[in-house]
Amino acid sequence: MSPVKVQKIVCIGAGYVGGPTCAVIAQKCPDIVMTIVDLNEARINAWNDEEYRLPIYEPGLVDVVRSCRGRNLFFSTDVDKGIQEADLIFVSVNTPTKKSGVGAGFAADLNFIELATRRIAAVATSNKIVVEKSTVPCRTAESMRTILEANAKPNCRFDILSNPEFLAEGTAINDLHKPDRVLIGSLQTPEGLDACQSLSDVYAHWIPRQRILTVGLWSSELSKLAANAMLAQRISSINALSAICEATGANIDEVANAVGYDSRIGPKFLKASVGFGGSCFQKDILNLVYLSESLHLPGVATYWRQVVEMNEHQKSRFAKRVVDTLFNTITNKRITVLGFAFKADTGDTRESAAISLIRDFLKEKANVNLYDPQVEESQIWQDLAESSPNLTLETIKKQVKICSSSLEACKDAEAVVIATEWKEFKEIDWEMVYQGMNKPAFVFDGRLLVDAEKLTKIGFKVVTIGRGNL
Repeated sequence: MSPVKVQKIVCIGAGYVGGPTCAVIAQKCPDIVMTIVDLNEARINAWNDEEYRLPIYEPGLVDVVRSCRGRNLFFSTDVDKGIQEADLIFVSVNTPTKKSGVGAGFAADLNFIELATRRIAAVATSNKIVVEKSTVPCRTAESMRTILEANAKPNCRFDILSNPEFLAEGTAINDLHKPDRVLIGSLQTPEGLDACQSLSDVYAHWIPRQRILTVGLWSSELSKLAANAMLAQRISSINALSAICEATGANIDEVANAVGYDSRIGPKFLKASVGFGGSCFQKDILNLVYLSESLHLPGVATYWRQVVEMNEHQKSRFAKRVVDTLFNTITNKRITVLGFAFKADTGDTRESAAISLIRDFLKEKANVNLYDPQVEESQIWQDLAESSPNLTLETIKKQVKICSSSLEACKDAEAVVIATEWKEFKEIDWEMVYQGMNKPAFVFDGRLLVDAEKLTKIGFKVVTIGRGNL
């Protein structure tokens, strides 16, 4: 046995992970043919769009796709052909939190992982290296290996690897070009180590070998959940401290800066906000909670559950502060929400704080003006409908207006709520905004984005998360 030289890779799943990751691999490995397959024809058509109107927004992604699409990067709905021709298969499908059944609300739904695995076994006629790229519970690879071996054709062997992604939306391309580390987990058998070497050789086209970490299969799977849990824990910790700052008159920016100077702690992920969102943090922590409970570790489960509960508390606490500050009622008042994506430089709205805020404002009978520079209207209506199942979409549309600019959204409003840290919100003409608002005019900064003193001099009443009212 010796490591296979990878010449053709297929990625099953053309979403936020598979698309950017495999596009960068194609860019950095011109000797490897990369095909991304997905049964969603509309999504594949968007990846193949002549004007490069890609299905996801990520800074730098268009340039990467433009540099190699049609050369050694291809997008297709022909899943079977991709599987048959590939030496190595990335499985990068969605693993959402289960909505029903055992583990509902906590466990990962592995239906798409199993369907992809069974498809590989049914179609493959030669040896394949199969790589978990989706975020999965610990020991999912064992289930995949069992399915593949039970359904494999004669003389067809599958080697399973875990290669979790550590991308941050908004900086994903830079994260892929210059990663902190690449993690590859394998069985510690001669065949598993050879497969690990084959994938390592792919990444070594542009990543220094010392940054390619090779570990056991189960350690790799757990490391992804652990990394996201630790990052989310830091955010919830600083957000918990922000509530104390508001009550005591301390400044959360000053506290975070002082704490971050400690070399044992460091400054990253110590920025208070209205709460974290995205596809990973909450889902992965809940997955860790479920894993802990299934391993009969209730104390561990309780500890990690509190990270999510603190995040939800931060969102509801901020919404309540808006109501309390606006004289204890926002009924029929116009509230402007700037930002709907869960963070800047992405169009992703999953678990966005803005969704929770608007839901709470609608419960208080407020009218909401909303503006986000990237999120599609259809996505906004879908998210708002899901978050308020007791309201019809028609009712929601009577209370919510989607605007085409910040200035339009702020006109005739009682208050502006900053929910996403888009750079353009820093550059708003606040004097013009003030002139067009009802008085007293309030700004609620949920992202520590604006100059509170400057806005106060203009005439605004400014409420900043983690600070007492100016």
